Amino acid sequence: MAAADAVPSTITLGEGIEAALVDLVVRGMSRGDPSPEVRALAESGLALLKGPLAMPTPRGTQLAGDVLRLPPGSDVERQVRSLYEAFLPVNHRLRDVCTGWQCHPDGRPNDHSDDAYDAGVRDELDDVHDAVSPILRRLATALPRCAGYLPRLEDALDRLDDGDHSWLASPVIDSYHTVWMHLHQELLLALGVSRSEDADLEQRLVVARAAG
Repeated sequence: MAAADAVPSTITLGEGIEAALVDLVVRGMSRGDPSPEVRALAESGLALLKGPLAMPTPRGTQLAGDVLRLPPGSDVERQVRSLYEAFLPVNHRLRDVCTGWQCHPDGRPNDHSDDAYDAGVRDELDDVHDAVSPILRRLATALPRCAGYLPRLEDALDRLDDGDHSWLASPVIDSYHTVWMHLHQELLLALGVSRSEDADLEQRLVVARAAG
């Protein structure tokens, strides 16, 4: 990265603006009328406003990563790293569930007219949720700012069971998959893991589990 693009080491943000930056980076974007905090981020070059969308700039993403990064080599980093490695094989399973929710095995789009098929996918989602729940309870103890993820996932499940199919995988609401992606992104930022490193590690863990 060129020096001109680096986030100055002396940059400071008010608590509300810093929280808005972290939330924006974890979510990837926000829709709707930007808050005063998001407008302040845009004025500082940390966010980009494009119509109803707000997105973090590379400088904003770097700064949010600095805010969230756990001290390397610390006890809490080791605890969170262990939980992250337990999370990754479950993450792989959730992707399969979301694919099954959107398409039948033969590639036909799932129009949710087959109740038995949907119930089978929903059962698989229950298995995923049962697997990730203890991980998230331990994560909430190690990293209290992550305590809200399990209740948000449970809220999405409740809404899905109320009959709105979009609460499993829709990208425009806090669906189960959307909240899961926010959690995943926060783990990557906390541990300083790149997306390519994440994908490679997940593949190794899935293969090892299948062989084991």
